[in-house]
Amino acid sequence: MRQAGTNLPKVGRYNQAVVLDQIQLFDGISRVEIAQRTGLTPQTVSGIVRRLLDEDIVREDGASRVASGGKPRTTLRLNAESGSAVGLHFDPVELTCAVVDLGGRPLVVKRRPTPPSSDPSRVVTAMAELVADALDEADVPRDKVLGLGVATPGPIDQELGMIVAPPQLTHWTRVPLKSMLSDATGLPVTLDNDATAAAVGERWSGAGKGVANFAYFLFGTGIGGGLILNHQVYRGGSLNAGEFGHSTVLPDGPECYCGNRGCLERLVNPSAIVAEVHRRLAGRPRGESELSHAFDHDPASVDHASIRLAAAAGDPVAAAVIDQAAEHVASVAVTIANFIDVDLIVLGGHGIQHVEQRYVDIVASALATRPLSRSIRVVKVKASPLGTDAAVVGGASLVLHSTYSPQLSALLAD
Repeated sequence: MRQAGTNLPKVGRYNQAVVLDQIQLFDGISRVEIAQRTGLTPQTVSGIVRRLLDEDIVREDGASRVASGGKPRTTLRLNAESGSAVGLHFDPVELTCAVVDLGGRPLVVKRRPTPPSSDPSRVVTAMAELVADALDEADVPRDKVLGLGVATPGPIDQELGMIVAPPQLTHWTRVPLKSMLSDATGLPVTLDNDATAAAVGERWSGAGKGVANFAYFLFGTGIGGGLILNHQVYRGGSLNAGEFGHSTVLPDGPECYCGNRGCLERLVNPSAIVAEVHRRLAGRPRGESELSHAFDHDPASVDHASIRLAAAAGDPVAAAVIDQAAEHVASVAVTIANFIDVDLIVLGGHGIQHVEQRYVDIVASALATRPLSRSIRVVKVKASPLGTDAAVVGGASLVLHSTYSPQLSALLAD
């Protein structure tokens, strides 16, 4: 990659993003406090705030007295109603669409099964229809919609806006999803890996808000990951960093579709958890698990959702399998802590619904006892407050992030 310089217009846009980031982060901050936190001069901050007020992105919200009892300072807040973004999560099983305000708060969330068609154009048509339905229900003026952010399985060719042969999606080899959706919806489209998008959502309005360095695990049909380092999204050389699901946990473990053996995803995805519960139920006397009767009557009824609910209720078989999965996640979390030295690890996605705390407790225990730096500080673990909507809110947050967040790469762009 070439080394690029910058210019004053780029610096001005970056400084504006820095100021807006502070206003969005603290939800009630004065001009003086912004200057203190950013190192910008009070005059620069005042000029930027004036422009943001003129554009209706920021509003003044009364005055607050400083701690020293001095002159009251005007409080600034993000005007969340001044714009919106649309998020679309493309999961092999389900399509989810959300319309969010500038604060990342969902106004509407709509879901429908992903069409079983092997023809990408038919799936894109279903996506566009879902986006139109969500916008109609949200009743948001079209001129206030900043764009559509799509969270999709990887790998992705970011430069060309293509999905490149995701393992769980047949017939999706080098599909130009970005341009197809832009044509179908009439909206500018931002495309990213679903786990990276979820991490951006956490940075904008979730557990990672204000955290400089954190890693995000997305539990869905597979296991994905996203990284925020020094407040910036880290995508790596091919823009596909964060494939935590393909970390080798058991070198002699089962073969994964990626070509490796014993990958985290192969061990803890929904299919693996269901298979392990079925194996244990088949070899146990009836009565040791509340799932036994259902399994004897119809093994298919003991699915991932029922297993999670049973584990949350304390069923011994379901809980043991979920805890074993969490131990595998903990091993990868420890590796991330040792390699990257993050401040926080966030766990989210529909794949851990109802059992979030079991995962958090086991990962937290490992991070308190195993990383080399544990005597200096212990890496925190949190369940995503965005829950099952993490990826779709993340998709919308891709638009908000690219529009408003300070990004060092923007200073060096052509």
